[in-house]
Amino acid sequence: MAIKMVVFDMAGTTVEDRDNVHEAFINSMKKSGYAITRDDANSVMGMPKPAAISQLLNRKFGVANTQTLTEKIHRAFVHEMIEFYKTDAGVKSKPNTEETFRQLKGLGVKVVIDTGFSRDIANAIIERLKWNENALIDFSVTSDEVANGRPYPDMVFHAMKHMGITDAAEVAKVGDTSSDMEEGTTAGCKYVIGVTTGAYSAEEMKNTRHTHLVADLSEIIPIITEQ
Repeated sequence: MAIKMVVFDMAGTTVEDRDNVHEAFINSMKKSGYAITRDDANSVMGMPKPAAISQLLNRKFGVANTQTLTEKIHRAFVHEMIEFYKTDAGVKSKPNTEETFRQLKGLGVKVVIDTGFSRDIANAIIERLKWNENALIDFSVTSDEVANGRPYPDMVFHAMKHMGITDAAEVAKVGDTSSDMEEGTTAGCKYVIGVTTGAYSAEEMKNTRHTHLVADLSEIIPIITEQ
């Protein structure tokens, strides 16, 4: 069955991430008095950021009632991320991202972005990289627009509904974290493709549920066109 839609993650997958997301996450936690390590941050990468914050507060610090604190930390994270994506000179697409998008669209395959970021951060990235302006993507969905973010499949299902796709066997999911792989697997995507040059190393990605691992997005084209 031919692939009709490919769902890509953002930071670390299609957007260059020089540990900027980890740093912003660590900084926002620290501002409220909760010091975490990069490994702590990495353990929740790919999840909706409020859920990631709440999980760490509970698991690492034993904070049970986290809603108000989570909202405060998330506001700090959003502010830092939006400023970064709007102004930092290093913001750019990962190698071969836009060419891969063009090739997929040339094949009649829909290009969709999904992300653990909230809509305001996602929009800052999309506008900065001119993905909508240059007609490089067909749709985007963020974790705050569905009932459950990753590792749940809600964002994939939301994109499928928007595109009029009823069978997940016509969908491929691409990402750089275990949450991405779990999302695609749970959704029933035909291909669940892990990128080994993002948040998780090749060795870490080997331990996730996936159908393929790639080091470059250009490797996706022959995968989804195989019959």
